[in-house]
Amino acid sequence: MKQITVSAAVIFRTNPATQKKEVFATQRGYGDWKGWWEFPGGKIEEGESAEECIVREIKEELSAQVSAEKIIGVVDYDYPSFHLTMHCILCSIVSGDLRLLEHEAARWLSKDTLRSVQWLPADELILSKIEQILQN
Repeated sequence: MKQITVSAAVIFRTNPATQKKEVFATQRGYGDWKGWWEFPGGKIEEGESAEECIVREIKEELSAQVSAEKIIGVVDYDYPSFHLTMHCILCSIVSGDLRLLEHEAARWLSKDTLRSVQWLPADELILSKIEQILQN
């Protein structure tokens, strides 16, 4: 089975209106999983670390500069045609605004709305960890 290794950005903010902690999610705009939600990111290139990958991918996909703080989890999932290993990395925005260059839509989700979107199966596996962070 084909093996794909990716990095995914887990970006939090405190909503200025509600003072609730939220996480950034994006909706795929292409491919077999079009319309499904995910944490933004992409494939790790040869010789690249998971942290270097996420900094590059967020700049390419969302036109923002992020700092990769730490890996909060690694997810392994078997899709029908490949095995995915996803490094979920806590990131903070260093500069720029998150602008959609490749995704169909984006949302800031709170603990109450986190499961209101249709997550990709691999991303769903990290949601319990995200919920814990959103509680704090």
